[in-house]
Amino acid sequence: MSLDTQPTAKADGFLAVTVSDRRLLAGAIALFGIAALIGGAFLGLLLEGIRDFGGALAAFDSYLVRIVWFTLWQAVLSTVLSVIPAIVVARALSRHPVFRGRAFILRLFALPLALPAIVAALGILALLGRAGLLAAPLSALSGGIWPGIYGLSGILVAHVFFNLPLATRLLLGSLDTVPSDQWRLASQLGMTPLSTFRLIEWPAMRNALPGAAGLVFMLCVTSFTIVLTLGGGPAATTLEVAIYQALRFDFDPARAVTFTVLQMALTVLVMLVLARLGADTAVDANLPVTRRKFIAPGYAERSLNAVFIVLALAFVAGPIAATVVAGLSADFARLLTEPAVRQATTTSIVLAVLSALLSVMVALSLAAARRASAAKRGKPARFFEAVAGTGAGFVLVVPPIVIGAGWFILLRHTGAVFSVAPAMVVFVNAVMAMPFVIRAIRPAYDAAAERNDRLCAQLGILGWNRMRLIDWPALRGPIATGLAFAMALSLGDLGVIALFGSDAVQTLPYLLLARMGSYRTDDAAGLALLLGLLCLALIFLADRFGTKGAS
Repeated sequence: MSLDTQPTAKADGFLAVTVSDRRLLAGAIALFGIAALIGGAFLGLLLEGIRDFGGALAAFDSYLVRIVWFTLWQAVLSTVLSVIPAIVVARALSRHPVFRGRAFILRLFALPLALPAIVAALGILALLGRAGLLAAPLSALSGGIWPGIYGLSGILVAHVFFNLPLATRLLLGSLDTVPSDQWRLASQLGMTPLSTFRLIEWPAMRNALPGAAGLVFMLCVTSFTIVLTLGGGPAATTLEVAIYQALRFDFDPARAVTFTVLQMALTVLVMLVLARLGADTAVDANLPVTRRKFIAPGYAERSLNAVFIVLALAFVAGPIAATVVAGLSADFARLLTEPAVRQATTTSIVLAVLSALLSVMVALSLAAARRASAAKRGKPARFFEAVAGTGAGFVLVVPPIVIGAGWFILLRHTGAVFSVAPAMVVFVNAVMAMPFVIRAIRPAYDAAAERNDRLCAQLGILGWNRMRLIDWPALRGPIATGLAFAMALSLGDLGVIALFGSDAVQTLPYLLLARMGSYRTDDAAGLALLLGLLCLALIFLADRFGTKGAS
């Protein structure tokens, strides 16, 4: 018997080592691809900086100081205007854990996470623009002609539209971590709403507040599409928009290098602060689980909370409703028969599918490599485990516009800048979506590996057979979630295609921006509705598959 089992044990060990090595190799290839994409961008910036060092230094002028100041100032204002109302709204929702329509409100607050920024910008213009739905009432209130919402005011409204629901959900999640015993004790002691806020609610929110505020600030510092569409001119320009303008309008690569380096330094600084604050840049869109609260708010508090909730609901729902109203007024029959629209839609879907597939492949490779390296010993294995596990999230330090700018500068002398647009869109969007995809896949992968690794090694179930028979049933839901979410992110992205797009290669966001620039507002509204519906459908599928996978 021993003679029969010993070779089997050796064979099993050989197979285990072989599988482990394959997983490590796949992870190493994925990390090399990510490093090559980001490193190529840095190489382009470095070479241009060396070639035209004087031009890069000349960019340090009063204009640069102004746009850096505006980048920080609009981010600070947006953070304050988003987080402070979120405290009030989150508390109001927490004080009333059960009422008709609460689940709908929370789901509505998740929609801004799914909407492309350019669609939201069109919705805000349709509501508050010079010819928007509220232009007449606002003109009557102001006693003159409503000037519209461009400039700093438009940027702030759009940022609050995106970040107020996000901050509310984060703070509501922190309130829902308060143990039920504390609410029961507060009810037994007859604590007033002010005492409850001071002793129970505020300490819970205070722990989550720095991370929520830091995350909102980060999103506003790296906001490109909102500022590009609603900034309205040089007076309201951030660093990312200045990079785009320097490359596509001014044709000044040296100046773009300076702007890009400063944008990178600013992003790294904010990410370091976020890490110290404990913020999570890969936002989870799942609904918080509400604990039972043994409280009975009085009539005055219920009325005040209702006002806060209704105001927040109107602020979030207004641009969404305006997008639908403006989009339905478009001539869809004509739009859908236009060759440019059909080509842009097809291009967007194809690029989104390719980007999502690549993102899932990279996420699976990193999850497998992390699992394999965790089983090994030694400093190299621990280092590789750390890089594969947490290093993937550091791609968020490099905004898409920075990667695009570096490759644009690197390729501009080759004559292939615009011909590589599809590949750049696929690669950059895949890498940018990868931290979110790996967040959906890795827990299920680790759980499946913990259950099945030893048994599969003993039975010799490897490779495709293991994926088909063992892993696929457990990973099907998370993979579908990652695919849908990555597709939605790629469909709505404007950062890379804004640099590399042309008449030959157009996506829906690029075509929408072009129609806005040529003042074809009805066409832009129709395209915005089409793009928004596509992205919302994908996010709905991601949520549905994610719920099934969790169950």
